[in-house]
Amino acid sequence: MGREYTLQEAISLAIKAEKDSMDFYRRAASVAKNDRARKVLDMLANEEVSHLRAFFDHYKGTEFGDLTSYINSPVDTKNPTYIKLEKAITENMGEQKALELALIEEMDCIGQYTQLAQGVVDPAVRSVFDRVVKETQGHYALIESEYAHIMGMVHESDQDTFVRE
Repeated sequence: MGREYTLQEAISLAIKAEKDSMDFYRRAASVAKNDRARKVLDMLANEEVSHLRAFFDHYKGTEFGDLTSYINSPVDTKNPTYIKLEKAITENMGEQKALELALIEEMDCIGQYTQLAQGVVDPAVRSVFDRVVKETQGHYALIESEYAHIMGMVHESDQDTFVRE
């Protein structure tokens, strides 16, 4: 039997996860050398801001302060994925490694929220987790596509052409 979350607990978890993701994407974008990858990472960071805004609209707690202050609050430097990103930056591994880390993080998030949702009975709370899973799946697909592009792999829009030739 899973843990039952209140709607506010679920939203609080989602807010923290979205902030961590926003910080990750902002940092990755700041060091990306490839313009297209930087644009994708910036776009993902901005999407996380819009997700934060949507969750804040339903959050009644005060632990995060106001939205603008929270968005501009310091990065959680103890976040394991952020630590790995900083290490990759230090080792000059570039956007390829950042995208690899993002794929792993997004997949972990999908698994975590899917598992959490299974133990939730309240439909409103379950919908919070389901929404995060759906948005994260979209992020994963976008990152995967950009990773394929950076690695010089055949883009999904070109697969029919290459398969027929």
